[in-house]
Amino acid sequence: MSLLHVVSISGGKDSAATAILALETQPRESLRFIFCDTGNEHESTYDYVRYMESHLGIQITTLRAEFSRQIANKREYILNKWPAKGVPQADCDRAAAAMVPTGNPFLDLCIWKGRFPSRRAQFCTEQLKTLPATEHQLDLIDSGQCDAVWSWQGIRMDESYSRQSRMHISGHMCRYFGEQGAGIYTYRPLLRWTAFDVFEAADCYGLKPNPLYLQGMTRVGCMPCINAGKDEILEISKRFPGHIDRVEMWEIAVAASSKRQEASFFPDPDRDAHLNKRGIRNVVQWSKTQRGGQLVDFIRVFDEPKACESAYGLCE
Repeated sequence: MSLLHVVSISGGKDSAATAILALETQPRESLRFIFCDTGNEHESTYDYVRYMESHLGIQITTLRAEFSRQIANKREYILNKWPAKGVPQADCDRAAAAMVPTGNPFLDLCIWKGRFPSRRAQFCTEQLKTLPATEHQLDLIDSGQCDAVWSWQGIRMDESYSRQSRMHISGHMCRYFGEQGAGIYTYRPLLRWTAFDVFEAADCYGLKPNPLYLQGMTRVGCMPCINAGKDEILEISKRFPGHIDRVEMWEIAVAASSKRQEASFFPDPDRDAHLNKRGIRNVVQWSKTQRGGQLVDFIRVFDEPKACESAYGLCE
């Protein structure tokens, strides 16, 4: 049986170590590398993916989800179904007019859904990464290039407490290898690796880390990620204000496509407060406050970003 190893690249530390491990253990002719572009990446991540290609001597295929059909169907649904549900015609016309694909996968996904993903409804990972990767792997099998695919995923248990909890419950904590079906098998070789391990693997190969890790970021998959914490949101607002501006424009576009006429990239961080903090600008203001979200922490606000700042000790 012919077998291909498809390694998912995100531009982050874990996928870089996974790529190195695959190069060390599998024949090069059996390896394929893919990068699922969400449309919500930092420029440094795009540059890093190209750097990985050059440094490791590999070719990385970029995959982008496309939602034109879903948006067209949603537009028809709005025009035909919303009025019967009592939605004012002006609101129906407004939302239908906003149902226009932009070509950006993340934004188009949110326009289709009429909302942004959240920690409880994290549909972005499935729609922007899992499904495009699976479709690509099925195409490899259907086109006769192989009989089966090992899908290499750089998932680590200690990446987050929530991930540990989910994997404990699902039984995946010890499952390095699993069958998806249709000839696709999931392989998680880094499941019990530490952050030190993945950076060490890259260093042994002479592969530099994504520069975002040297600028205070703990994750580099999206900029910003819907799971970003208070400190990371503040750091992004200081170092990359253009990305805050972009999210603000996205909130306007997604709000126009929604029934409620509002959309917030991040949920209200303090639901019980008298001040509504929804919207990226309010969330950035909240990121400047002390614990409790009421008093501004001037030390945090006026502390200039360091030239090199790493949560993983990379600047030491």
